[in-house]
Amino acid sequence: MKVKEVMNRVITSVKPEDNALDALKLLFKMEISGLPVIDSDGRLAGMFTEKEILAFMLPSYLEQVGKFVYAQDPKASKKKIHELKNMKVAQLMRKQVVVGKEDMTLIELAKDMLTQKARRIPIIDQDEKVQGIVARCDILKALVKDAEIPLEC
Repeated sequence: MKVKEVMNRVITSVKPEDNALDALKLLFKMEISGLPVIDSDGRLAGMFTEKEILAFMLPSYLEQVGKFVYAQDPKASKKKIHELKNMKVAQLMRKQVVVGKEDMTLIELAKDMLTQKARRIPIIDQDEKVQGIVARCDILKALVKDAEIPLEC
């Protein structure tokens, strides 16, 4: 089975110039962990995810004996959340993104998801324009359906 058979062509995305707090609210509203960031030409600019937001909010990691320990400061965390009001998506987005192509097999894409720890992968064409997106659940549903096991949703 090919990616083009299961990818979602209706893409909810944010733009690099969008407000970071508004983008975070959109993540909450949609109950997802990340959104593609698409520029004015329709090209993928990055991914705006919970992981990048948390990394911004909790930057005070101290390396100690090969482990990371967070230096807790609730006031600093609250301040960082308020800073999101004045930030753009481009300031927080991940710029290096795992991408897929429509002609890939689902197994190839699933392998990339697992090895790169990606929850969703934007599908781009030869011009790097976003054509769709595939989440892990999309792959699982397609594989279960292909095995002819009925899904009760």
